[in-house]
Amino acid sequence: MSNDPQSAQGQDLDHQGHGVLIIEDDFRIAEIHRAFIEQSEGFRVVGMARSGAEARTLLTDVGEAVDLVLLDAYLPDVEGLELLWLLRRDHRHVDVVMVTAAREVKTIGEALRGGVFDYLIKPAEASRMAQMLARFRRERAAQAARGEMNQEELDRVLARVQPEAGGSRRQLPKGIDRLTLRAVVAALEEARAPLAAMQVARAMGASRSTARRYLEFLVSVQVMEAELGYGDVGRPERRYRLVGDATPWCEEG
Repeated sequence: MSNDPQSAQGQDLDHQGHGVLIIEDDFRIAEIHRAFIEQSEGFRVVGMARSGAEARTLLTDVGEAVDLVLLDAYLPDVEGLELLWLLRRDHRHVDVVMVTAAREVKTIGEALRGGVFDYLIKPAEASRMAQMLARFRRERAAQAARGEMNQEELDRVLARVQPEAGGSRRQLPKGIDRLTLRAVVAALEEARAPLAAMQVARAMGASRSTARRYLEFLVSVQVMEAELGYGDVGRPERRYRLVGDATPWCEEG
């Protein structure tokens, strides 16, 4: 076992999850983002800045611990997306998500050209924020697990497979049918809370294994997210919640 303090600290940071830097001049919104991030599995807030100057200082101090930046386009000492381009130039290991009230097509276009991971317009909905975090976590996990990817794997990770011409209906894999899929989604929508596979099975009148198979499929296409919770006997179990739109997978075409 290594006795190197820096090595031990690095291991601790790895276990704590992806580091997030929040750059937002409105302290109330920043606190909302902080609370949401800290409640999200696999993420931790490593710093909060209310100006470009504070952000630069934090990046100098803890830049190596930052994986994701939540960036507002409107800061008191920075014009437009100046800070985005600085991040792209000097901190290429981080991904940037714009969380801003800026709706101008010109600003959005510049942000996209700057390679932002996502763009959320204030007030950002919790479900949309959760969807972004889930995609970020999956992409980073895929990058860490593979040396290379084929096109199908890449499209699945990036969730950029477009509907086929003539409709938005998606092709289902063997063993998954739309009627049962709709029942699974309906159980989660009615509960309005995360459910375990057995709870979903009871709600739809199916076996636990069937419910689990459909739930895991919906996780794989980023419609649902699984999180560890504790059941009545105190054992950890996977609980599922909706984070995306299931319509393209459930509709008949």
